[in-house]
Amino acid sequence: MSGTVQAASPRLVFTKTFPGSVPEYVEISVEKDGSTIYKEAPDDNNPISIQLTQADSETLFSLADKLEHFAHPLESGLKVAFMGKKMFRYEDGSPGGKPPEVEFNYSVDPNAQALLDWFERIAESERDFIELERAVKYDKLGVQNALILVESTRDQKRLIAPQQFLPLLDRVTKNESYMHMARERAAAFADEIRALAQPPAGK
Repeated sequence: MSGTVQAASPRLVFTKTFPGSVPEYVEISVEKDGSTIYKEAPDDNNPISIQLTQADSETLFSLADKLEHFAHPLESGLKVAFMGKKMFRYEDGSPGGKPPEVEFNYSVDPNAQALLDWFERIAESERDFIELERAVKYDKLGVQNALILVESTRDQKRLIAPQQFLPLLDRVTKNESYMHMARERAAAFADEIRALAQPPAGK
């Protein structure tokens, strides 16, 4: 066997702490293959696992590359309102030393803004998922409104990993205990997600 130690796959980690907001804490970790974990507490016992597309994952890591893996400050220094303490960290498994990370409230760096927006979109999508899952389990009359919220995120082109919603949408579609309007909406949404996942005809 070779004595070469294979380098660990890199991971991007984002946290946001904003007392008074909902949620007050967010942590998102993204592997190079797109495997992603979403938490709403450092010791979250029920994290959400999602799978980003390879293209989305590559975009995130490309932005981290442009930011030199967070080796330099990103805080603008401008007098702006507090919008939550954000942190980017790049973990590549290198032995010795702490993984590079950077904290900021507001940055004018376009690459930092773009990367932050990606993480915010993931967080928005998971909040929608949590709300829909809660309604599906405990509030059948609230499913319609929860679906409308997800569709609003989609219409703003901020919905990430829509395939994660399919089990919930199918559950609503197939169960007559939900409102007919909600079942129709869920079925149409599920059809749309599946159609987007299909390769173009003739490819």
